[in-house]
Amino acid sequence: MKKIAYFAAALLFCSSVTSCEKDEIGGTATESMAGQWYVDIDAVDDSGSPIDGGEHYFGFDEERFTILTYNTSSNSVSQMWIDDLGMCDLATYYEYAAYPNYSFKCLMDIDMNALTFQSSNAENRSGSYGITIEDGKILKGAGKQKNGSPADSIVFYLKYTNDPWYPDDGYAKYKVSGIRYSGLVEND
Repeated sequence: MKKIAYFAAALLFCSSVTSCEKDEIGGTATESMAGQWYVDIDAVDDSGSPIDGGEHYFGFDEERFTILTYNTSSNSVSQMWIDDLGMCDLATYYEYAAYPNYSFKCLMDIDMNALTFQSSNAENRSGSYGITIEDGKILKGAGKQKNGSPADSIVFYLKYTNDPWYPDDGYAKYKVSGIRYSGLVEND
């Protein structure tokens, strides 16, 4: 009877030890490029310099707004999504129907090694216009949070197909730039 009790106790101990092991959960294929970003949009000329009055071009009340970059459902290593979460719908933001819906959500081609991305006349799943993203890159540690700590930065140029404000407003494209969200309240 003692042997059965010892055997049962040993079996119970072994099962409790093995049930406490953690499974390693891997990240997504685009983990180094995916994230939440605080960005600003400037209207710029062909050389990338802000046009007169082009800084904070959309005139949002907020100094910066959020965009997301994230993996595809197939967890591709060559594509990912970029999404402004509807923030660039100027008609809705300003409650003025004549303004354009510049929201963007599209698939981009990425290079994981170089941390670069781009799209050419991509289907826009959010706004009214097709979009082209040029010279997109993520720079590790090149930005600064409000508390002074280093942050990854993101920068790219955005063009809209049939942009209703181009070329009348004097810009060639939009420069979107910012830093990765830190999760710390002091940096919000």
